[in-house]
Amino acid sequence: MNIKSEIKNYLFVVSGSAILALGVVFFFISNNITTGGGPGLAVLLHHLTGINVGILMVAVNAPLLIIGIKYLGKMFAVRSIVAIVLSSAFIDFLLITLKVGGLTDDILLASVFGGAIIGLGVGLIMRGNASAGGTSIVAKVVAANSHWKPAQVILFIDFLIILSSIYVFADIEKAMWSMISIYFTAKAINTLLSGSPSKKVVHLVSDKAEVLSEKIIEKIIEKLGDSGSIIKGTGLHPKEEKSIIFIIVELNKLRTLRDIIKEHDQEAFMVVMDASELLGRD
Repeated sequence: MNIKSEIKNYLFVVSGSAILALGVVFFFISNNITTGGGPGLAVLLHHLTGINVGILMVAVNAPLLIIGIKYLGKMFAVRSIVAIVLSSAFIDFLLITLKVGGLTDDILLASVFGGAIIGLGVGLIMRGNASAGGTSIVAKVVAANSHWKPAQVILFIDFLIILSSIYVFADIEKAMWSMISIYFTAKAINTLLSGSPSKKVVHLVSDKAEVLSEKIIEKIIEKLGDSGSIIKGTGLHPKEEKSIIFIIVELNKLRTLRDIIKEHDQEAFMVVMDASELLGRD
């Protein structure tokens, strides 16, 4: 076991647990908004039973972790237990000891900011190679024993939790706001884990093989650098030759690339995608 790496994991887990707790306490509990997974289920049970949210989070997730240890691995399970216990303790500390209330009564602000902050917390916990519990554990177990994908399982369980919130809070609008919060939670997690794309993957396709191989390439190297690849191919018609340039471009230089293409080949077209994660040589 790499001690340095493990310390880093636990720093992510501790900070993520604290941030997750802040999102639940500051925005969700006071506004009767729920979220997906263990925290969302704990909030619903809190309103039904009056038991502390932190205790309920441990109660909900403990059996799931026991079941999932075989699929998660021991160290992953230990870190996940720490994350669940810490986030539960932070929630109860804020609510019971510090008696912290909600920051806003505005349901829109609570849904957006609450969802984003919880997503940030969950994302940090995941960066620490752990799980915040709940649906992600169930998803791994179900996916390992069926044809279902983890994302499908998580979506299905979160949908059931949101449906249950209609009964618990007797308010269908709150359930709709909960869906919005889950969207912002997912966006925050994806941004934290993959980064905000500052680069684009561009495929340039042209029928004019000589144009792409000479004039455009010279300009691209001059203006954007020499990091790219040329792929030779054909169209759907076997004798229809095409050239494709695969290149990674900084977002602020995308306009320059467009201008270069228009100048030399009006018929060429670009396929532009987000480069959300780059590994190896940049």
